[in-house]
Amino acid sequence: MPGDDDLARRLPSRTAAYCVGLLSEGPLAGAQVEVRVVAPRRTKYGDHHAPGRGRPAHRITVNEDLNPYAFLTTFLHEVAHALTWERHVRGRSRFARHVMPHGPQWKGEFARILLPLIDAGTLPGDVALALARSLCDPRAATCSDRGLVEALSRYDAPDPSRVRVEDLPVGAAFRIDGRRAFRKGAKLRSRYRCFDAVTGVEYRVHALCPVVPCAAEGPQRVSPPGRRRA
Repeated sequence: MPGDDDLARRLPSRTAAYCVGLLSEGPLAGAQVEVRVVAPRRTKYGDHHAPGRGRPAHRITVNEDLNPYAFLTTFLHEVAHALTWERHVRGRSRFARHVMPHGPQWKGEFARILLPLIDAGTLPGDVALALARSLCDPRAATCSDRGLVEALSRYDAPDPSRVRVEDLPVGAAFRIDGRRAFRKGAKLRSRYRCFDAVTGVEYRVHALCPVVPCAAEGPQRVSPPGRRRA
């Protein structure tokens, strides 16, 4: 678990004190909250696990490779889950089933902790605008909000070797994080059907996922044996 200084280092400087304070004030003041910075994951930027089954603390994880504004957005998203649990679930087991993971209670908590940062002008204009728009209909995952992803990605470190999946032609081969190669297939809403170049297993890869183009390898299969999300 990172200390306050390590957590602050990963956040935009003008937001650090506010974010660290969220963990020690209000409903979370008497709660235990563990924040872990973890290795990058292809399917999510962060997550939250509520106390339970012998675990007394909330556990929040955030991917270590996120730029400061993406880290901030993900951190607040997960803190809103912890706040929702403390305000609307703890000690109210009869009503817990009515509190949905991204229902009105979570949306309210997310807006409550995000608006002070937007109103204070501590964020770049494009990020503030994208976050303000997202409050009209917050998504279950940051990567599901195209406008927000595009605003946040402008602050990534430049990497000319990477392109988005959507920018590759159908049939092109690519790698994700230096791992095995895939071949791009047809688009399905926000994701593309992509196939493992060796096994032919189908994966659903998000259109905005950054990948590295590569030479084709392995057999091409028309009918893959299964599918997974990536």
